[in-house]
Amino acid sequence: METTLERPTIADWRTYPQTAALTALRPQANRLELVWDDGRVSPFHHQWLRDNCPCGECVYAVTREQVLEIIDVPADLAPERAAIELGHLCVHWSDGHRSQYDPGWLRAHAYDDDSRAERLAARRTSRVWHSDFAVPAFQHEQLMDDDAALLEWMLALRDLGLSRVDGVPTAPGSLHRIAQRIAFIRETNFGVLFDVKSKAAAADSNAYTAFNLPLHTDLPTRELQPGLQFLHCLVNDADGGDSVFVDGFAIARALREELPEDFRTLCEMPIEFRNKDRRSDYRCLAPVIALDALGAVSEIRIANFLRGPFDAPAERMEALYHAWRAFLTFTRDPRFRLQQKLRAGQMWCFDNRRTLHARTAFDPASGERHLQGCYVDRDELLSRILVLQRER
Repeated sequence: METTLERPTIADWRTYPQTAALTALRPQANRLELVWDDGRVSPFHHQWLRDNCPCGECVYAVTREQVLEIIDVPADLAPERAAIELGHLCVHWSDGHRSQYDPGWLRAHAYDDDSRAERLAARRTSRVWHSDFAVPAFQHEQLMDDDAALLEWMLALRDLGLSRVDGVPTAPGSLHRIAQRIAFIRETNFGVLFDVKSKAAAADSNAYTAFNLPLHTDLPTRELQPGLQFLHCLVNDADGGDSVFVDGFAIARALREELPEDFRTLCEMPIEFRNKDRRSDYRCLAPVIALDALGAVSEIRIANFLRGPFDAPAERMEALYHAWRAFLTFTRDPRFRLQQKLRAGQMWCFDNRRTLHARTAFDPASGERHLQGCYVDRDELLSRILVLQRER
């Protein structure tokens, strides 16, 4: 009798192309070993398979979220029968439950060494850059009208951490619409959109003065630094006021390779950053360099003008100063520094948790300089990328 399969509900909103076909199944004591047509062998433990059953009893089809908790099935649950049917893995469990698994989904989540290594490589999309970096430029009109162009821009932001957009209208507030092409804007004590111009007498940040602003990340005083920062130029006729950028991940890599003890110190020893004015007082204690769960650099947190006094054990204070000086020395190294002047109608967009930015001093008497800025969290960028990718 011909076998027919019900279409399995994938506990996800994505699609998983079949990159390899299942050719054989090898039952083991506590797992099934699946053999693919490219020779790879992937073990799937019984509990893992049952935990990830995509049927309508185990996953709510409307939200694609799991309703099964593995504790509700026996720990020694095993297949009564397992087979490859029409390319799918079909399992009849000893408690009477039946599961069917799509081969594309299984391959995408396989946890043999080769499959895990592929996923790890795919996660590490960041590419570091130096002073000769050609900043990718995009056209405002295309980004507003074309999702393919929008995706290309966002991938550049994800992987490189710095981009420029040209042709942005210079009317105040124009930034709002293009930022929202990615996601909603993160409001802070500086507002939804903030104006960057010299207002020395009323400044609540050194950014709102005309003097040199050293390399930094914005709001290191917050538990979660903003992810994306937008700086839109309305007018920039003053002498000076160039933008300076440094890839913080490139500096972290240089430290890791050239001064590993300083790298370790900046990963382990927290520093307090403070942002205080007449109405607010934000503080955060965190290391300069943060690593993700896999040991890769995921965040840089630095702003000398927002730093409190070092608070470290006496026997480690000199090590902390040595590492801090080393980091700042790299930020002044010409091999890392990229300097350009933003013109009216242009906009920087960069990863604030990676790319350090600065501004050279300018003369307010020589002409007007007015930028508007805002923030969007990095999570929103990554989510928007995934949604656009699954719609292609």
